[in-house]
Amino acid sequence: MSTNAVSESEFERVAGPLRGELLAHCYRMLGSAGDAEDMVQETYLRAWRAFHSFEGRSSVRTWMYMIATNTCLTALRHAGRRPLPSGLGQPPGDPSVPVVEDRSRDWLEPLPDRMVWGAAAPDPADAAVATEGVQLAVVAALQDLPPRQRAALVLRDVLQMSAVETAEALGCSVAAANSALQRARATIGEGARRAGRRVHELSAEEREVFTRFCDAFERYDVPAVVGVMADRTTWQMPPFDRYYVGREDIAALIGGQCPAKAPRDLLMLPTVSNGQPAAGMYFRGEDGVHRPFQLVVLDIVDGVVTSVVGFFSPEAFAQAGLPAEVRD
Repeated sequence: MSTNAVSESEFERVAGPLRGELLAHCYRMLGSAGDAEDMVQETYLRAWRAFHSFEGRSSVRTWMYMIATNTCLTALRHAGRRPLPSGLGQPPGDPSVPVVEDRSRDWLEPLPDRMVWGAAAPDPADAAVATEGVQLAVVAALQDLPPRQRAALVLRDVLQMSAVETAEALGCSVAAANSALQRARATIGEGARRAGRRVHELSAEEREVFTRFCDAFERYDVPAVVGVMADRTTWQMPPFDRYYVGREDIAALIGGQCPAKAPRDLLMLPTVSNGQPAAGMYFRGEDGVHRPFQLVVLDIVDGVVTSVVGFFSPEAFAQAGLPAEVRD
């Protein structure tokens, strides 16, 4: 067997198992599942080219994260932030005004868990590691930070790397890395702590709330949909550029602008995205076939739905492993 073959085998043995968590890391940095996949591929290419010079001064995991971080920082030189509608600094929308698409900007995207694992998460402990800090509210808050501050916060507060490791990853002094971290924490404040519970953290009551939410949509029972929500729940649907707050406005939005009008016009297929409870929402066409409408990702806190983000993205359905159509 050639030396190159041995090296390739060794590289895959030590670096291959990190692919899922590196995808989550790149997603935190970029806010795009598709871009994160590209950056992970670039990370492995760069790492393989440099593997012969890896001297083991840090762990392979730390070394791979350093490469991935710098790969993302390079990509972010030419990219803007990916917000949700609620992050644009505008007031809540009026549900009586027709929704408007804004395709001029890149929006925050979901990260279906299937992309991280290739299937179901192997166990709750492993799922907790990979999905730490990928909840939509956390990633949306990260988008408010300049790239280097974003990287410092993720490396220190999410991945629990040391100040020295963070400085090495960022190519700066420890003092500069600590300064970036302090500025990031000051900017975000409590923003990254607003996220709902991850699926493995949900209580039995909260799982029932999610089931009732899905059942209510399938029955097209709007009062029941908003009945599981908090008083100040937010609802947003990128690429539509407004967000809505409160049960009354959300009910008016669904009742007035959703194309569904009767039971079974919508079907809900449960899934997991960003570590959170989610569902593929399918709309019934004139031929009776249900096709992807929006992937909804929920924050559930203290037994009520506090946020719903619906992504009008066929790619998100495919990334989640959901079918392209559903026939009754």
